[in-house]
Amino acid sequence: MKPNTVGSYGGWLDRLQSGGPGALSLRRGRWPSLAGWRRVARARVLRDMACPATGPAPKVRVTALEQCDGLHIEHLTWRLPFGPPTEALFLKPAGARGRLPAVLALHCHGGIKALGWRKIARGRSPGPAHLMAHRPGYYDGTFWANELAHRGYAVLAHDVFPFASRGVRVRDVIHRVQAGAPAQEPRTAAAVGRYNQWAGGHEHVMAKALFNAGTTWPGVVFAEDRVALDLLCARKDVDPRRVGCGGLSGGGLRTVLLAGLDDRIRAAVCAGFMTTWRDLATAKCWTHAWMSHIPLLPAVLDFPEILGLRAPLPALVLSTRQDDLFTLGEMRRADRMLREIWRKAGAPHAYRTTFRPGPHQFNRPMQRQAFAFFDRWLGRKTSPT
Repeated sequence: MKPNTVGSYGGWLDRLQSGGPGALSLRRGRWPSLAGWRRVARARVLRDMACPATGPAPKVRVTALEQCDGLHIEHLTWRLPFGPPTEALFLKPAGARGRLPAVLALHCHGGIKALGWRKIARGRSPGPAHLMAHRPGYYDGTFWANELAHRGYAVLAHDVFPFASRGVRVRDVIHRVQAGAPAQEPRTAAAVGRYNQWAGGHEHVMAKALFNAGTTWPGVVFAEDRVALDLLCARKDVDPRRVGCGGLSGGGLRTVLLAGLDDRIRAAVCAGFMTTWRDLATAKCWTHAWMSHIPLLPAVLDFPEILGLRAPLPALVLSTRQDDLFTLGEMRRADRMLREIWRKAGAPHAYRTTFRPGPHQFNRPMQRQAFAFFDRWLGRKTSPT
């Protein structure tokens, strides 16, 4: 028996997924049209995620304006019908005119819930040093959202539930659940460490609460990301016909969901989050957050096929061969699924994946590849207003 996280049940789980493509898979060859498959399968994904209603587009408030390192930077906030205000950073080249191609930059999970957009973007101040410790390993020391803005893009990076401004406030949960949390909001290095540890241990409680409230963690995240996309596309300095998204790890998961379900995303880059439900159910179940669990969906559609719902629109998947979050065999199986989907969509040229050496990361070479992909499919030339 292969090692797994559920002992003797591992073989049973493998057998559950050994019967070939799920009922809603394009790979079954039973769909008369690509459009029909996308319509039915997207509806099922949305049903199983049970996204909460977000209401009309919220009003965006600019809390600060900065000019830094050749960039125009706006600190933004908006309110959703639930939770505290969302904080975000918008960046574009200083002095840019007309409508720019744009990218929604999606931050990772990383076990660091005290940070959201600050993991990948910066204003004039990068923030306290103790909040930046994860960046050298994950992002090769860069703020990749800023790097992309320097190339001529408008970039929006926002906090998403339950990170940073959208995080769970310790004072708001019942007393029994507060055990181990810092007494005050996390501001010092010690308090941030305690908060991240508490928030990680709180995930299963939060996930159960969301299930019992009729929604899911990925459903909440997708709903919030879709609002951010609405706001980005509505800006007068953004060309809504040339909008992409991308991110690492949890940001890669968010890319799969948003790009798979919303055709306004014209180019998608998923870094460090591509595998199969089999991987997430057996060998690697232990290492993933509840953020990746969509109950019932694995019975009819495999994880890579969610991203495949965007075919024939372009997608780039960036994986690393020594990524501890996934098994290499299942990452490669996911790639085969995606190649088949794009072939069936008549656009094999629009899908690409790479397997680079190294651990879980979105380093500078991977970023350069992602930026070149955005350049190819979105272009950097400004459109008239």
